[in-house]
Amino acid sequence: MLRPVALLLLLLAPLRALAVETMRIAMGDSQGEVRVSGKGLSFGSDTEDARFSPLDQDSVTVRRKGSRLELNGAPVLGNAVRFRAGVDSQDDDAGVPGSSPVRAGDTEVRGDVVVRLYKDGLQLINVIPLEDYLAGVLGSEMPVSFPLEALKAQAVAARTYALQKKLETYGAPFHMGSSVLHQVYGGLEREVERTRAAVEATRGEVLTYELAPIEAYFHASCGGRTESGQDALGRELPYLRPVDCPCGRLPASRWSATVSDSELHSALGQSTEGFRVSSRTATHRVNRVATSNGLSLDGVSLRRKLGYTKIKSLEFDVERTSGGWHFNGRGYGHGAGLCQWGAKALADEGLTYRDILLHYYPGTELQQLY
Repeated sequence: MLRPVALLLLLLAPLRALAVETMRIAMGDSQGEVRVSGKGLSFGSDTEDARFSPLDQDSVTVRRKGSRLELNGAPVLGNAVRFRAGVDSQDDDAGVPGSSPVRAGDTEVRGDVVVRLYKDGLQLINVIPLEDYLAGVLGSEMPVSFPLEALKAQAVAARTYALQKKLETYGAPFHMGSSVLHQVYGGLEREVERTRAAVEATRGEVLTYELAPIEAYFHASCGGRTESGQDALGRELPYLRPVDCPCGRLPASRWSATVSDSELHSALGQSTEGFRVSSRTATHRVNRVATSNGLSLDGVSLRRKLGYTKIKSLEFDVERTSGGWHFNGRGYGHGAGLCQWGAKALADEGLTYRDILLHYYPGTELQQLY
């Protein structure tokens, strides 16, 4: 069996001649029709060596008709069609996305757009050069006003996370989604000069542990100390260990929320007069809660049921109020890996992006992969 780093090198090898590494990002689903547009729009099969044919128009409507696809009412072969803008099909370099953006539905992206049959409707996939993808991720995941060293640290973490997911999903129709379940990706409109500068300054750099790309998880704020991989994600990853973080001094790390009795009843599936934290992790985050009715629930499930934007982290204290429960907490997110507000604070103190990364991912190495 190939080691992860060996497989990754094999994946990259045919792309080095083209000087581009691509990702396949699921943009979302459509019921049965989507409009695709772009200057000089062409279409082809969903393969890296596809030949693209010009449409002689800058927009097209893709519809699902039973078990087949139609372009402006004309049937096409196969279960997927790939669109590219700004490319002359006569001298197209196979596998290299076009130079102009493509709009699919409400989102404008660089690279190609694939529309494929999926369940009872259509699925949209953006095939995009990794470095272009990262510029859109940075503008969605971290405030662009943060110091450049913090943005560079986020760029390396996001690049590493993306490549690790590509390894994990090798051969699948797409490598990642575009929501908070993976990395938030908002397309072209989330790019700015600072995000592209951070990506370009770290081009090809990834974090490795024992020569393999790490699972470079990150979050908004840890509240003063990051969490272990085991306690945050249920997985023991040696480079996700609790470390001290300066974000605990920042107002952004503090939050409070009030949950009514009816909200708690809905989340737990039963009414209760008593509700308490029954165990905590080594970093003081809630591990389990218990009710007076005998129900025991893990903290991760409780947060999911009450809502991630309301219960922003598992480092909280809770007390009874009139008609509900009041939460006082620290941090935002699962707490494992890179803390974004902590990265800002460290950058403000003069640390480089390399220093920041090695602080939050102890035992890793920063390597130039391409």
